[in-house]
Amino acid sequence: MKNKKIFSKIYLALIILFFYLPIIYVVVFSFNESKSLTNFTGFSLKWYEKMFENRTMMESIYYTVIIAIIATVVSTIVGTITAIGLSKSKRLIKESVNQVNNLPMLNPEIVTAIGLMLFFTSINMEFGFVTLLLAHIIFCIPYVILSIMPKLRQLDDNIAEAALDLGCTPFQALYKVIIPQITPGIVSGALIAFTMSFDDFVISYFVTGPGINNISTYVYSSVKRINPSVNALSSLIVFAITIVLILVNVIPMISERKKKKLI
Repeated sequence: MKNKKIFSKIYLALIILFFYLPIIYVVVFSFNESKSLTNFTGFSLKWYEKMFENRTMMESIYYTVIIAIIATVVSTIVGTITAIGLSKSKRLIKESVNQVNNLPMLNPEIVTAIGLMLFFTSINMEFGFVTLLLAHIIFCIPYVILSIMPKLRQLDDNIAEAALDLGCTPFQALYKVIIPQITPGIVSGALIAFTMSFDDFVISYFVTGPGINNISTYVYSSVKRINPSVNALSSLIVFAITIVLILVNVIPMISERKKKKLI
């Protein structure tokens, strides 16, 4: 039994190392004084300075964040309304729409990307910021719906009817009764949508236009030449995600402790 426990710990350590070693490697070499990606010659912040001086890189960050925020807001609103509407629809309609909703997630991204590219081309739409934004909204909506539907299934159908009987209008019943009950699903759907939009490369590559790059397409264009500023950019993203994860996990713990002290 002891040997099995030791083996399982070693196996877990190797898995963690496999996942996090490349990230640690990128962060370490973002502070390298030279352009070398194999030999650490000394500590320096010059690649971070060059990153902020690089207008193209700053524009890619701007477009990535703006598109991710807008796509998240729009897809969350549309996905929430659609999910609530489906929950009140007939079984045949619900199942049919759910099957269609699952297609973008089951399809390889390359298929979705080519389909969107051909669609925008067929309507003579100029490729650029708008096409990139529309594409991100389109592929984010199914993830939002999928996140909210389980919460709606857990919701008692009589709650909305009780709210209407007590004098609420349908709109008041929606935002005062239904939405608070499914908030965890809405938040998780929004987070997934933001992550998918921020991280997307394949679809973005096919639907973007000249001069409009997000981080993923910019990094792809920089792969063929050594650019340590990309390491600095990647490190900042890692730091930002780490801070967000810490806050998301620590704040609920602090609030729970305060509630326990009050009790």
